Amino acid sequence: MFNHKIAVEELMEFVERILQDKPLSSIQRFVLHESWLGKTYGEMAKRSGYRSHYIKEVGSQLWQDLSEALGERVTKKNLHLVLSKNLQDRIKPQENKSLQIFQLDCSSENEYSDLVSFSKMDFPSGPVPLDSPFYINRPPLEELVCHEITQPGCLMRIKAPRKMGKSSLLNRVLADAKEWGYQIAYLDFQEADEDVFTSLDKFLRWFCINVSRQLNLFACLDDFWNAQMGSKVSCKIYFEEYLLQYIDSSPVVLALNEVHRVFEYPNIAQDFLLMLRFWHEVAKQDQTWQKLRMILAHTTEIYVPLKLNQSPLNLGVTVPIPPFTLEQVQNLAKCYGLDWAVDQQGAQRLAPLHEMIGGYPYLVNLALYHLHHGKITLEVLLKTAPTPTGIYTQHFREILSLLQAEPQLLWAMQQIVTTHERVQLDAIAAYKLESLGLVKLDGNQARLSCELYRLYFSQQFGKQNSANAFSKLSGQEQKEYSLTL
Repeated sequence: MFNHKIAVEELMEFVERILQDKPLSSIQRFVLHESWLGKTYGEMAKRSGYRSHYIKEVGSQLWQDLSEALGERVTKKNLHLVLSKNLQDRIKPQENKSLQIFQLDCSSENEYSDLVSFSKMDFPSGPVPLDSPFYINRPPLEELVCHEITQPGCLMRIKAPRKMGKSSLLNRVLADAKEWGYQIAYLDFQEADEDVFTSLDKFLRWFCINVSRQLNLFACLDDFWNAQMGSKVSCKIYFEEYLLQYIDSSPVVLALNEVHRVFEYPNIAQDFLLMLRFWHEVAKQDQTWQKLRMILAHTTEIYVPLKLNQSPLNLGVTVPIPPFTLEQVQNLAKCYGLDWAVDQQGAQRLAPLHEMIGGYPYLVNLALYHLHHGKITLEVLLKTAPTPTGIYTQHFREILSLLQAEPQLLWAMQQIVTTHERVQLDAIAAYKLESLGLVKLDGNQARLSCELYRLYFSQQFGKQNSANAFSKLSGQEQKEYSLTL
């Protein structure tokens, strides 16, 4: 082995000269740089936010291109040896003096730890784009989901409050499934008109028509729908004898997002969820149904009054999405180009922020976005975050608006804010507050999800507000909540 290492810019220039008509992309430069430092693909994935298998694919293609250009095999393991040898052979003796000992100083580290240049930095809103470096992996979450979707007839549910990253994760699973040759049928129940939920028959016909379109098949429901057999049986026949027959042998991923919208219509939800459960059970024996892989994404537990052994949500694999750890917050801070966050001291500076907002992805991204733009310091952000003048003002307004629309939720929230103990809540109120990301549940007992909400809402809720909220409850609701305290 050569005792010296090549300066990073010289390395990049040399490789681009070798490849000639194949200039390095940003992600290729990142993989080359990290491989030169001896980092694993898994470590690269953690730093960049890209999936590890994608990083590996980029690396494999890069080593193949280099092998073809050099006329000898290049791998991640022999990268130093081959490139150093070829550079030694090709440069002039006087140029040899320009070889520098590669030091991992701030300038070289920041070139690739700051991945902002890979994509436009938009205001944090909605799912994280597939090619964005701002998606942070939460091992083993992604690996678990991707593995499960390969299982015949699987039923998996992704459960997390609003703005926790359900859609971002789901989009990445579907992208992987497409790469494997799977067919995708994606439905978001937020897109359904209110009128769709007026009857089970209308809902299931809407469901089948949309799945047909997603699979590029003509919707011919009338050929399979039979009122005498009922909507659920007709829907099953439509899938079994048409949709799953008229596609090739590749699996079909049925991804249902925002399923909690259906929970708001108990009569429809009960039949629909039981139908999905039955399909999952049939798939254990029937090869046709084994082609169907189902993913349900929702914000809260089901509060439709089903018996435990009837609910489809006690089958398959449950995938709760956890908040970011402090290390993951630090990795994301690096992606935002916050140089002061790269070392252990940076992690210590971020710890109070993580403690206040509980690692919730949306809250974390919003904080780092503002810190990146330099219009506020971390110290000022922490001081003003729980106030009406802080960066979360609009977020607080949206939550207050939702709570004020349902007095029982406002009252329940006030009870939780005023104590550090767990509070027993009505099941539906507990699940709705959980779906908003405001509380964490242990059964029906709730506690606040993060200190930010306690600090903010404790300022908003005074004795007068509490009395007003309680007075808006019905007599029966007042009695029920009094019994829970």
